[in-house]
Amino acid sequence: MNVHKIVLAALIPLGLLGACKKEARTGGQEPAEAVVPSRVRMATGGNTGTYYAFGTAVGQILSDQTAIPITIQSTGASKANIQLIAAGEVEIAIVQNDVMYYAYEGVDLFNGEKITDFSTMAALYAEVCQVVANPASGIAGIGDLRGKNVSVGDAGSGTEFNARQILEAYGITFNDIQKQNLSFGASADAMKDGKIDAFFCVAGAPTTAVTDLSITKDIAVLTVDDERAGEIIEKYPFYTRFAIPAGTYRGIGQEVKTLAVKATFIVSEKLSEDTVYRLTKTLIESREAVAQAHVKGAELSPAYAVSGISVPFHKGAERYFREIGAIR
Repeated sequence: MNVHKIVLAALIPLGLLGACKKEARTGGQEPAEAVVPSRVRMATGGNTGTYYAFGTAVGQILSDQTAIPITIQSTGASKANIQLIAAGEVEIAIVQNDVMYYAYEGVDLFNGEKITDFSTMAALYAEVCQVVANPASGIAGIGDLRGKNVSVGDAGSGTEFNARQILEAYGITFNDIQKQNLSFGASADAMKDGKIDAFFCVAGAPTTAVTDLSITKDIAVLTVDDERAGEIIEKYPFYTRFAIPAGTYRGIGQEVKTLAVKATFIVSEKLSEDTVYRLTKTLIESREAVAQAHVKGAELSPAYAVSGISVPFHKGAERYFREIGAIR
């Protein structure tokens, strides 16, 4: 596991929460004295992905503004990150809000493995459910995927469950398609080579794999219609509506209505209320700096941070969001 150390001199190698210092602070509703952890470890994703880049940028800002040393770990993303928190190996992580729901309820990706050692800090940005199709395959909408050769993401991935849930709303099961389990890059290559007719991609838009594909091949991005979107959100409340702007990809001349899940900061229940309060407050109040540090930071806002949340907030995060009126 690769570790990117944002703060070096301030780190104390062991004694995460036991070896602490106190600093005097004033103002607001924060206590006059607060315990500062010797470090907080953040789990992100692969070191070429958005989670890692975003986490590294935000970690630097949080470290600088709070004096809480943060180290960044490159990991296997959402499911692995939740397991790392449960194992006590990290204290904060970026995950999809649907995957954290599965863990908290012990279903789907976590069937029989219920994990409740974590809570929500804040939702960060949209991971968009993109259904990319080859127009030459006669696909005008999601209902036309029946009988087609469709990649639904890696086996056991969050994308595979998103694909199942969206297809379900159209009366289609995996038995009704020629299902392939390919990564986003492999899916784009397979469509380019005419081996599949469509694929599901759940990621920030624009997504590099889709952008690259659209340069060499005509594509369509399919709409999730309002009626089906409402049904899906009612059944799976971790989804939100999302509109992919016209021009996001070559040849996509109109806005595309779809759904999204949210990249979300979760934190260990072992972190103190004050620590999480300070991290949350700094994240939200430094959102201009976050936006400058990473393009996805532009989506961060108090309202966005508290909507579509599928797991209870940590007491520290809840305290901050109640103070500013984001939740009541």
